[in-house]
Amino acid sequence: MAKVQKHSVFIDMTAMSDVTVLLLTFFMLTSTFLPLEPVRVTAPASVMEIKVPDYNVINILVDLQGKVFVNIDRTEVRLEALEKMSDEYGITLDDRQKKAFLEQPYIGVPMNRLPAFLDLPFGEQDATMRQYGIPNDSTNNQFINWIRKAREIDSEMKITIKADQTTPYPLIESVMKDLVKIKANRYSLVTVLRGAPEGF
Repeated sequence: MAKVQKHSVFIDMTAMSDVTVLLLTFFMLTSTFLPLEPVRVTAPASVMEIKVPDYNVINILVDLQGKVFVNIDRTEVRLEALEKMSDEYGITLDDRQKKAFLEQPYIGVPMNRLPAFLDLPFGEQDATMRQYGIPNDSTNNQFINWIRKAREIDSEMKITIKADQTTPYPLIESVMKDLVKIKANRYSLVTVLRGAPEGF
């Protein structure tokens, strides 16, 4: 019986490699990255599956103690809001400080501490921010002013609120009441889909 000679099989993977690179490029270019949050919060679980807006958004973060941090996602709105707030509170910032402000995704210190905060190295800013938060008490509510200024610049900006699942409700309610005061009555509460992994 004659032996059948085995031949090596050559599979050209060039086309597969091209497709892989194209897919990788597509996902890199179309992905939106969430801003780094100054405090870690675990959002409460929910069964609702409604996508929160991911552009032209004011993100409000409330920590366990009720400290408030704000992210305005559009750079030009952030800068214009900063200039309006600086004028109102009599703060002068140089170009280097303004650049540092735009590099820090969240606003989270009182206006009188902002210049010194922006002079800190970027690595130290988060730890410093966690000590303060934006003042939102009845005598000094800078939080309302930040939201108001941003919405004066673009009234179409959406608002989201994210708080830890163990944050006492009165602290979150206080933030919601502040929004009502400036007629920002529509906002989304960020939750984790029940059954999804934590840290979303």
